[in-house]
Amino acid sequence: MLHEIDSDKLKEECGVAGIYYNDISKDAAKSLYYCLYALQHRGQESAGIAVTDGNNTVSHKEMGLVPEVFNEEILKRLKGSKGIGHVRYSTTGDSCVTNAQPLTVRYRGGSIALAHNGNLVNTEELKSRLEEDGTVFQTTIDSEVIANLIARFRGNGIIHAIERTMDMIKGSYTLVLMTEDSLIGIRDPYGLRPLCIGKLQDGYVLASESCALDVIEAEFIRDVEPGEIIIIDHTGLSSKKVPIRNRRASCIFEYIYFARPDSVIDGISVYAARKNAGKILATEHPADADLVIAVPDTSIPAAIGYAEASGIPFGEGLIKNRYVGRTFIQPKQELRETAVRLKLNSLKSNVFGKRIVMIDDSIVRGTTGKQIVNSLRMAGAKEVHLRISSPPVTYGCHFGIDTPNREQLIGAMKTVEQIRRAIGADSLGYLSLEGLVKSVGKPFDKLCLACFSGDYPMEVPAIDKNNGF
Repeated sequence: MLHEIDSDKLKEECGVAGIYYNDISKDAAKSLYYCLYALQHRGQESAGIAVTDGNNTVSHKEMGLVPEVFNEEILKRLKGSKGIGHVRYSTTGDSCVTNAQPLTVRYRGGSIALAHNGNLVNTEELKSRLEEDGTVFQTTIDSEVIANLIARFRGNGIIHAIERTMDMIKGSYTLVLMTEDSLIGIRDPYGLRPLCIGKLQDGYVLASESCALDVIEAEFIRDVEPGEIIIIDHTGLSSKKVPIRNRRASCIFEYIYFARPDSVIDGISVYAARKNAGKILATEHPADADLVIAVPDTSIPAAIGYAEASGIPFGEGLIKNRYVGRTFIQPKQELRETAVRLKLNSLKSNVFGKRIVMIDDSIVRGTTGKQIVNSLRMAGAKEVHLRISSPPVTYGCHFGIDTPNREQLIGAMKTVEQIRRAIGADSLGYLSLEGLVKSVGKPFDKLCLACFSGDYPMEVPAIDKNNGF
């Protein structure tokens, strides 16, 4: 089984993309391939593309990374000027090819293909109702519930069907949906998951992050608004918004860890937000040290910010093996330290004899942090001061992030001092919640901070605050 080698990180969600070319002779598949490659960080379990030529919909999806799933021959078989793509990390449903996306649902009069990033909180209720009415499910994922609802209401037009479905589903979702003649993007009313629009020379693109637009030289237009439906067809681009009766709640972890630093989400540069977090962290938790280093790669902007604000030089102290990636066959428990060393190795010439400030973006279980600190000490570091550019993770996520049970969250079970002792650092400091919000530049009531505060933006399944959920 594939596991995340770094169990001190929350596991990713998914990435979605959609392309509409006006010229029917163009193939969307290759452009989607590049978009998915740019979104690979959002999911490494499976990848898929579905395209249509206006009459027939064809798709290909498999387990594995984008370049493992697709090759030139497969892409040539995916003929169509409109298409959608998906990279998946499973947060609901088993990790198997049956659950890979996009999903295609055929009904009398046509078909729809759908790719989903997020997680519904009322899946079981809706699934039971659909099964009572005779629906047979082929997968175990909540995305199939969405696809079946849209197909069921399709009789009065696709937009009516989407509005009816949005009225019934609860949770987080960005969707790219393809019919024989249109590409549609949908963002949930809370705006929990990101989705943006780009303009191509001869069409449009939708993607989870703006970095996917850059790779195919699409011009960034704007983010899709919470509760907005984007329709792209032969007439161009149009928009419809559903009535919103809730506050906006963008996921804070997009800025901390999930998104690529070169992406811009809801007008905020991810790189700038992370660098700001490091600067604020330096004022909240200063350290007397010789060198600031980062746990690569997501913590690098925060480490640069910490170094700039503190006046302590920034340098490399940990070298990442680029060929391990984010997934790896986990050795037996007793060999876990070997797995960590395969991914990260201390740079002895830089850390020997020095007092080190090590910046990381989060601690989830606290398992690998101890091994990294120990590695630095073995490389000759005199002191290791750990600084985290987010608050302690104390609650689970119901909206598309695979969070451990609460008793596995070290921030929920131990004090900061107990965590410091468990990891073996000379000192430990977390960024405050106020500092994190300030680093992003959005007000508290525009963000979902539930993993730190337990204040969920909507009703979620009951949580046992002592034993997880």
